[in-house]
Amino acid sequence: MTQIAQGSFTVQATREPPYDDALGVSIGRTHLEKAFDGDLIATSQVEMIGAMTETQGSAAYVAIERVKGTLHGREGSFVLHHTGVMNRDAMSLSIHVVPDSGSGALAGISGAFRIDVTEGKHFYTFEYVC
Repeated sequence: MTQIAQGSFTVQATREPPYDDALGVSIGRTHLEKAFDGDLIATSQVEMIGAMTETQGSAAYVAIERVKGTLHGREGSFVLHHTGVMNRDAMSLSIHVVPDSGSGALAGISGAFRIDVTEGKHFYTFEYVC
């Protein structure tokens, strides 16, 4: 049965200088640390690679995020895979649980994670099966 978890999270980002900045596209790495509240009480570590173009609002990123904590009272961890594309400010974002990445009471978890940013605050909705 599909369950829904909702809440908020904070983000701290450490951006490295671009390692490839040529031909109108800058490619770089960012490390993020998150703290989740709500139905998911957890922390995560994220490694992200992004590409920024000279066109305002056009970019893309991929990321892997390990989440450790408690989801609706079940303790364990899982890994999320992010794919984000901005096409002249039109955003497409896909975040899913990596198959077979769950551990502890979250073994076997699958699902999709959605992020909304409102007035500078980050919120999540996580539809999952475990």
